[in-house]
Amino acid sequence: MADLIRSASLSYYPEVARSVGLDPKQMMRKVRLPLACLDEPDTPIAVTSMRRLLELSAKSSGAEDFGLRIAERGGLTNFGAVGLIVREQATVGEAIKAFSRFIHIHHDGMRLDVARNKQTVTITVHLRGSQPTAPRQSIDMVLGSVHRIIQSLFGSDWRPLEVHLRYPPPHDRKRYRAFFGCRVIFNADDDAILLSAHDMERRVPSAHPLIASYLRKRIEAIEARPSSWEEKVDEIVRILLASGDCTVERVAEYFACTRRTIHRHLAEAGTSFSAILDAQRADLAIQLIDDPGRPLAGVAAQLGFSAQSAMARWFRGRFRCTITEWRRGMRPQARPAKVPAATAA
Repeated sequence: MADLIRSASLSYYPEVARSVGLDPKQMMRKVRLPLACLDEPDTPIAVTSMRRLLELSAKSSGAEDFGLRIAERGGLTNFGAVGLIVREQATVGEAIKAFSRFIHIHHDGMRLDVARNKQTVTITVHLRGSQPTAPRQSIDMVLGSVHRIIQSLFGSDWRPLEVHLRYPPPHDRKRYRAFFGCRVIFNADDDAILLSAHDMERRVPSAHPLIASYLRKRIEAIEARPSSWEEKVDEIVRILLASGDCTVERVAEYFACTRRTIHRHLAEAGTSFSAILDAQRADLAIQLIDDPGRPLAGVAAQLGFSAQSAMARWFRGRFRCTITEWRRGMRPQARPAKVPAATAA
């Protein structure tokens, strides 16, 4: 199963890439990352593609701290709803607990373990992947982002006690010490940030209890991210259809795989790409066609039909009435039924 991450993680990639002499669009094409994801921060993209992009960018530019450069520019806003609920917690300890609790909504292959004793708190980052450890630039970006988030809760004067990194030391250790503002230990047992236990009691100036309670309810409602191939493909299809450009090839780009892989996994789940596309297309068609001022030629193009006549034939077969009849209120089927996974063709 492909791990996905919100494309907001690459919000500052173009800026950083250009700063080290790279063409961001060219680099993204090399790893088959869709350029459109830069304009849609909530779009899920394959973690493997993001990791390849970071490693290739570091190698091509010679900037061994490429991941840190992205983390340096980011902050809570890059984490969407997760960042909002972290910001509204009463104390730093509660904020870190919320971040650990909900991080999978932003990155479903990431986990934070928080261990505390009398003197110190250790926040250990775990990144799932096929290798024993995640690539260096991904570790830098994630651990650097965690550091930036904690720092934003305190203010710029906060420093951790230590930072531990499992990979060997870089050529320029000073850059890492300057970024984290503390001793950095390489070849460590874990990728972790250590801070004082007293830091956990620090009040967060921006916190608002009522907003925090509201956000928690909202985020818990969306917490269950798609976990199966069918659900994840359905999510991407819904996003791409809204932009008017949805094909199995485009969907495969977001999973960093081939169209055959998509078809195979969906067949194993008892459904197909065409069944998922048809169900999502029907939902969107109703929204668009219910707007009488929207030209049908534009609706057909957004839904992926080659011509308005092709959409008209599909619509009659799907809803058992014409588009004109639907707009007049003659609706044999009030809502399009989702195609059951067990019977999808």
